[in-house]
Amino acid sequence: MPSTRDIRRRIRSIRNTAQITRAMQMVAASKMRRAQQAALAGRPYVTLMNRMLAEVSAGTVDFSHSLFEQRKEGKRAVVIIGTDKGLCGALNTNLFREAARIDAEESLFVTVGRKASQFVARSRRHLSAEFSCKDEPRFAEARTISRFLLDLFRREDISRIDVLYTNFVSTLVQKPETQAFLPLEDIVMLQAGLEDDAAEALHDLDSLEFQFEPDAATVLGNLLPQYLNYRLYQYLLECKASEHSARMVAMKNATDNANQLIKDLTLEYNKLRQAGITNELLEITSASLAVA
Repeated sequence: MPSTRDIRRRIRSIRNTAQITRAMQMVAASKMRRAQQAALAGRPYVTLMNRMLAEVSAGTVDFSHSLFEQRKEGKRAVVIIGTDKGLCGALNTNLFREAARIDAEESLFVTVGRKASQFVARSRRHLSAEFSCKDEPRFAEARTISRFLLDLFRREDISRIDVLYTNFVSTLVQKPETQAFLPLEDIVMLQAGLEDDAAEALHDLDSLEFQFEPDAATVLGNLLPQYLNYRLYQYLLECKASEHSARMVAMKNATDNANQLIKDLTLEYNKLRQAGITNELLEITSASLAVA
């Protein structure tokens, strides 16, 4: 049985840990608010871009682009967007569980975040490139990654590129998802984010022909890379909102558990102290009776 001194030391140590987790909770909560606002603010713009791409692609006659090219042969490239730091609950665990289901022999991986790079190296998978991202993602970072993916897709041995990331649902719920990135033919309808009536309206565009100046290849050729840049930027925002939310919840749970453990140890300490006092009183009483 531990002594009262040992229990006091444990209480002091746990109290110091609780102070640290409490401070980390407050920092994560501050970052979480900004990250959530950025992720939610970007969703309508992405939805509008998806709708525009779907409508223009459906209504453009005889338009072809290398980013729409369907390939039956070649490896699959997967972009895994993880975190740079831990202490965010099961966020990375759930993400890497999905990544572990991907065929390692037929795939190569591009990682964003130190934890994702460590997972790929630990599982002995083919790592093509690794990138980092700050707590507040910048569009320039997404553009750099997107350019690399465009160059990667232009290689003939790559058939498709998917993005595995953590989608922000709420402060308590973050869901790992895999989204098609290239070729664009796979996402024009699936990722358009259209309502049912809007999706049906696309069928009415068969008779509508868009006119481009100077031509469709030039206009859409400049538009499509920007579209991919912003899509990847939105993935980074969703991941950061998920990361800070998960870390805030994890640190709150750690703080609550530490406080509960302090209460339990304090109760045990008081019981031992009371037992010690009782024993001392019994010894004094026994000694007094023996003397008398």
